[in-house]
Amino acid sequence: MQSNQANDYSSKKLEQLKPYLSEDKDQALTTDTGVKLTNTDDSLRAGERGPTILEDFHFREKITHFDHERIPERVVHARGFGAHGYFELYESMAEYTKAKFLQNPGSKTPVFVRFSTVVGSRGSADTVRDVRGFATKFYTEDGNFDIVGNNIPVFFIQDAVKFPDLIHAVKPEPHNEIPQATTAHDTFWDFVVNTPETAHMVMWAMSDRAIPRSFRMMEGFGVNTFRFINAQGKARFVKFHWKPLLGVHSLMRDEAQKLSGKDPDFHRRDLWDAIEQGNYPEYEFGVQILEEDQEFDFDFDILDPTKIWPEELIPVKIIGKMTLNKNVDNFFAETEQVAFCPANIVPGIDFSNDPLLQGRLFSYEDTQLSRLGGPNFRQIPINRPIVPVHNNQRDGFHQMRIHTGPVSYTPNALNQNSPVTTTEEEGGFAHYTERVDGYKIRSRSQSFRDHYSQATLFWNSMSPAEKSHIVDAFHFEVGSVKNKELKQKVADMFAHVAPELGEQIAAKIGVNPPAQAEASKVTATSPALSQDNTIKTARTRKVAILIADGFCEKSVQAMMDALKAAGVTAETVGTCLAPKTGREGTMLEPDKDLATSVSLFYDAVYVPGGAEHINTLKQNADALHFIDEAMHHCKTIGASDEAGELLLMADAAAQLPALPEQTDQPWVEQGVLLVKNAKDLQPFCMEFIHQLSMHRHWERKP
Repeated sequence: MQSNQANDYSSKKLEQLKPYLSEDKDQALTTDTGVKLTNTDDSLRAGERGPTILEDFHFREKITHFDHERIPERVVHARGFGAHGYFELYESMAEYTKAKFLQNPGSKTPVFVRFSTVVGSRGSADTVRDVRGFATKFYTEDGNFDIVGNNIPVFFIQDAVKFPDLIHAVKPEPHNEIPQATTAHDTFWDFVVNTPETAHMVMWAMSDRAIPRSFRMMEGFGVNTFRFINAQGKARFVKFHWKPLLGVHSLMRDEAQKLSGKDPDFHRRDLWDAIEQGNYPEYEFGVQILEEDQEFDFDFDILDPTKIWPEELIPVKIIGKMTLNKNVDNFFAETEQVAFCPANIVPGIDFSNDPLLQGRLFSYEDTQLSRLGGPNFRQIPINRPIVPVHNNQRDGFHQMRIHTGPVSYTPNALNQNSPVTTTEEEGGFAHYTERVDGYKIRSRSQSFRDHYSQATLFWNSMSPAEKSHIVDAFHFEVGSVKNKELKQKVADMFAHVAPELGEQIAAKIGVNPPAQAEASKVTATSPALSQDNTIKTARTRKVAILIADGFCEKSVQAMMDALKAAGVTAETVGTCLAPKTGREGTMLEPDKDLATSVSLFYDAVYVPGGAEHINTLKQNADALHFIDEAMHHCKTIGASDEAGELLLMADAAAQLPALPEQTDQPWVEQGVLLVKNAKDLQPFCMEFIHQLSMHRHWERKP
């Protein structure tokens, strides 16, 4: 089979799914056995006012199916959203791995990605503070390969045996099932202070990384250490990375919490809309590779899942790009039934002795058996590989194949010992040969005992704004804890990360300053950890343009044209949904209004001029709140001509210097732009787009 043919996205996975697509339009209504129906509104009963008759097979089938159409939700990562796409290889990785999908530059491999939150139930909100799952299924010509990762490169614990304890602690407390989808409660922090290995992950979870702006704007990490094996049998350690081409950007805590109520589907809707609009999310795929003889060259254990491999020490080699270009046809059949497992690997990829990974290899398989009703869940279309499957495994719940012949065992003579095994040279999978010696012991390596150095590295690497947000997160999360002794222990614990961090936490949550903690010896920084150093682009951002009767049509059109050219989505937001008349008489129907939209949904706000228009907005409390909230959330705000008066009415405008009386050139201060009486609006629009690309303006105090 030619690699390019095997990896042709359009002719493989989508073609495979086509027979399972069901188009019901203009078709006769039938039962599940194909019997056409004359009525589905009335049960069969004894007389018009009599009891329902048990022989009504249509009623029984319809109700029975409804009663059983839900399956158990995932214990973790229950709330998810998925999309189809493809991975394109930039350069051959034959030097490092014999995995076929990583051999030929330009080859395309179909993928399915599921993004998720960890803690909440299926009905929780998208924008809660949480780790985000980033799971990718590659449908390769060697079989399915899964990278079951997160948007944070480390984890809370080092050994999978503690995973049930972690999840029990972070989930709603069992006596009252409160609170939902949050770490802001006693049992989680009780686990943290009694499990120092959580320190590094908690720093990430309290950072902006835990409240991403979009699934399209967050990194993905394989978390665990794997191996690449090449055709000569040489092994190297490897970690996997996804890097979004839109950069890594986040929400503010206040913004995220409000969005949970205003639009609990904010991230889902963002991903769906982007793909429908053709703004396909793109992520470059990178690998960190270590020679086996480098395993002990660092001051951290490379197999410890609570540690990163700093990119400054071990660079990320970018080898390809993933594009998500198709939304699902059915959420349940695809996103809900997709089954990921880190044990799904192909020849050329193997495991390390990472103790968290070793446990995950069992756990993921086990949970699918419970959720999806038995061992045949791989036959569900979304889980099927694009290559043929042949083995002697039979029967079980939901068996979809009709096996022929009398043989269901190996070895056999009746079927010429078919299906036959293959050699490693013929593409068969062979586990990496690694010598392992040791006593059976319940312990862990001494090299896993340092729990604070990398947490300090993370803190050192944050910008002043990011550090402020981390303290703010601790304030809210730990401030919600009821047990004061527990609060004190949190402040004391994180003083080991950085004394000033412990002191700031203590001051915020009302406990004693931590006892003098020994200053960390870690002074290094890792610029790759700060979102300050990410890609900054205005592309695919959303801008609200406020309009009322009397708005300046010239200003609105100039801004909309400039935004469209820059790949930015603009929506007009009216005082109501009725068409608005510009001061030159042009009619414009708003996309949204102040009752159906809020500034939380947008990355920036623009207010055009027009005396009547501005007078109307000045008297509208919702319009003033729209501007004020965008000010508080440090977003780009632009105004032209009379609209400057509206900016001055916002509560948060007090920290801005006085707006100029006249300026025909763009005036910019802390992400706020103003222009008055400009003959050419193009420079103003270009500067607005530039400011928008900066994401936020932290010099404007939230």
